[in-house]
Amino acid sequence: DNEQQAEVLSGGWKKRLSIACALVNSPDVLLLDEPTNHLDLEGILWLEELLKSASFAYLVISHDRIFLENVARRVIELNPRYPEGILSIDGNYSQFLLKKDEFLQVQQQIQESLESKVRREVEWLRRGPKARTTKARFRIEQAGKLIEDLSEVKGRNQLKHKTDIDFTSSDRKSKELLVAKHVAKALGGKVLFEDLSFVLSPRQCLGLVGPNGSGKTTLIRLLTGELEPDSGTIKRADGLKVVHFSQNREELDPKQTLRRALVPDGGDSVQFRDRSYHVASWAQRFLFRTEQLGMQVGLLSGGERARILIARLMLEPADLLILDEPTNDLDLPTLEVLEDNLLGFSGALLLVTHDRYMLDRVSTTVLGLNGKGKAEFFADYYQWEEARKAQKKAEKKQKTKSASPPPSQNKPKKRLSYMEKREFDELEPKIMELEETLEEVQAEMSSQDVVSDSTKLQACYERSEELQKEIETLYARWAELEEKMS
Repeated sequence: DNEQQAEVLSGGWKKRLSIACALVNSPDVLLLDEPTNHLDLEGILWLEELLKSASFAYLVISHDRIFLENVARRVIELNPRYPEGILSIDGNYSQFLLKKDEFLQVQQQIQESLESKVRREVEWLRRGPKARTTKARFRIEQAGKLIEDLSEVKGRNQLKHKTDIDFTSSDRKSKELLVAKHVAKALGGKVLFEDLSFVLSPRQCLGLVGPNGSGKTTLIRLLTGELEPDSGTIKRADGLKVVHFSQNREELDPKQTLRRALVPDGGDSVQFRDRSYHVASWAQRFLFRTEQLGMQVGLLSGGERARILIARLMLEPADLLILDEPTNDLDLPTLEVLEDNLLGFSGALLLVTHDRYMLDRVSTTVLGLNGKGKAEFFADYYQWEEARKAQKKAEKKQKTKSASPPPSQNKPKKRLSYMEKREFDELEPKIMELEETLEEVQAEMSSQDVVSDSTKLQACYERSEELQKEIETLYARWAELEEKMS
C-alpha cells in the first residue's frame, strides 16, 4: 500500500524505507549503523545482495557475523586491547578472526618474553648494583622501562570487555515442560498458522523464523498465556516458570535510575545463586561504571538497556526461557558469552533471532512460519533457507504456468484463415521473448544503479507495466484463436 503512513510501518519496513531513502540520494559513501536490527531474514538477504552489487563505498557497523562475512572486504575493530586502539584487516569476517587470533597470540608471547626479562632485571636490582657507572645507570633505567612495558601489555591483555551472563535454570526434571497440540491462530482475518503441534523439553532450543508479520510474536504470546489459540490446546507443566526477554525493551522505565533498574525490589544488593551482590559489583558484572548508577535508563544506549534486561532476567530461575531478538544492540563479545551460556542452559529455550550464526549454533530444531498459514519444522537454519528458495522457485514457476493458456484439446478444429494461422504460430515465441525481456527489466530494477536513480527507476517501472500489459494482450489473443479452433 503506497499510501500507508510511514509511522505505522513495522520496524523492519521502517529500516528498509530508511535504506531506500539513503539510496535515492545516489551516495558516494553509504554509512550503515546496525542495519540488520529489526530486519527479518528476507530483508537481510535482500540487503546483502544490494551491497554486494553496490557501485558506491559503504561503511557498516554491525554485530551480525554472517552479514559481515558476506558483505565486508575490510574489517576494523576498535578495542583498547590493541596498542593503537584498533585492528584493521583486509578481508571478510572469518579472515579477520584468524588475523585477530594471531595478533593476540603474539601479544601473549610479548607479555611472556617481557615477564622473563623483568624477572632477570629484578633479580639483578636486588643484588644492589651501584649506579656509579654509565652502564649500570643505563641498565637500571632499562629495567624500569621493561617493568612499565610489561604493565602496559599485561593491562591490555587482561582487559575485560565481556558481560558475565549466566541464566539460572530451575533444573526441573519434567520431560514435557510445554505441549502444543493442533494450535491455530488468526489475526485480523489472516491465518498465521494452524494445526501446529510441538513439545518443549529441557535442553531443547526451538528456533523460530519467518518474515515480519508471520506470527512469531503472536506465537510467543500464546505460549506465555497472554493470548488464547483459536483452536487446539497449549498445556504447561504445573508451576512452569517462564522468563521472557522482549525485543521491545518494554519492561524498562526510561525515568528510572540504573541503580533501581538493576535492583527492582529496592535496597542496595541482589541475591544471585545464594550469594549477595552489592549493586555496584552487580553493575560492573554487566560493564557498567559506578558513576552511571544515578543515570536514567532513558539516557543509556540500546546495548546498555539490553544488558539491564539480561541482568534482571538472570535473577529469575526459569524452566522456559523465551528470547525475542536478544542480539539487537548487543556487541560481539557479549553475543559470544550469551551463546555460550544458552548452550549450557538446562531448561527449554525458544529463540527468535535474525542472527543466523546464533540461530544455527544454539537451536536444536527450527520452526519456520511462512506468513501464509503454514508452519514447518527443519533440522537447522540452512535447511529452512534451502526450502525457502525452493518454494520461491516453485511459486514463480506456478505463476508462469497459471498465466499460460490451457493446452489445446484433441478436438476437431475449425480452420483459421491463412493470416490467423500465421499469427497463431508466431504468438508463443513472441510471448516467450517478451517474458524474458520483462525478467531482465525487473532484475534491472533491483540493481544499485537503478535503485539509486529515481528517474531510471520510474522508467523501468513504466517499461515493466507496458510489457505486462502487452503479454496479457497476447495471451488473450492466443486464447481467442484457440477457442476459435475448438
